[in-house]
Amino acid sequence: MFSIVTIFSIFSAFLLAFSTAAPVHPVELLAWSPTILSPTPLTSWPRGSTQTVTWVTDNVPAEKMNSTGLLLLGYLENDSENLDIKHPLAVDFPIISGEVAFTVPENATVRSNAIIVLFGDSGNASPEFCIV
Repeated sequence: MFSIVTIFSIFSAFLLAFSTAAPVHPVELLAWSPTILSPTPLTSWPRGSTQTVTWVTDNVPAEKMNSTGLLLLGYLENDSENLDIKHPLAVDFPIISGEVAFTVPENATVRSNAIIVLFGDSGNASPEFCIV
């Protein structure tokens, strides 16, 4: 009878003989973080109003031309962005468009430390602005 060690050794040798390692090639990760033009620190958004967020598109990498975006509302507090991921302001819009319009939620909290974060392949936060 073969012992467990013998069977394991034969099995290991079999795997080693027939396995091949795939070559490892470094992959360059491309992250593009668009500069947000609006809102600005002087901006106030009334709850229930239609607003437009705009961003720079003149430096979009070719690989990102067909990317879609996600826009979240948040606020800065305790060194955190506090993003409302359950209620996006806008989804699946073309990043190359440079703008997206949406309605500010009626139940948004009145605050002076609001931010929006634009996600394509990375996130970029706006400066703080007001929701009134």
